[in-house]
Amino acid sequence: MLHQPQAWYVKPDGLLDMDKLIAAFQQFFREHSESWLQSFQYREAGPQLLLQAFLQRIVNGGGRIDREYGLGRGRTDILVQWKHPAGVQRIVLELKILYKSLEKTIETGLEQMAKYMDQCGATTGHLIIFDRRKDITWDEKIFVENKRQGKLDLNIWGC
Repeated sequence: MLHQPQAWYVKPDGLLDMDKLIAAFQQFFREHSESWLQSFQYREAGPQLLLQAFLQRIVNGGGRIDREYGLGRGRTDILVQWKHPAGVQRIVLELKILYKSLEKTIETGLEQMAKYMDQCGATTGHLIIFDRRKDITWDEKIFVENKRQGKLDLNIWGC
């Protein structure tokens, strides 16, 4: 059997590399969001729909995306389930549009995400915050921050 190179979004152990995927999405969103978001009738859903479409073409090759996944009392925006040699990797993505302060949005999002992760058995979660303000630069909007809370890896991404 010939060795085939792994896709750029799969780690050597077969796990999905969400950090690479979301970083690639940040750049895609930076370059294309203005033209794409104008075409959505419901503008609040635009960033979420763009992210789902971006991920769908990748994840469909070895897993699935559950949208508005019901977990107990709340709902998570996206649950990615990726098949790999040791089982199923579950990744929670919580999406927020920045309305309040960044600090409050992060605090609320991380609380929700930690609950969702516990309910579905995920150990990795990504909070993605879409900053729609026109008066700040893309360099101010785009960021990544990693946090560890107990056994959970929590990642915060600005778009």
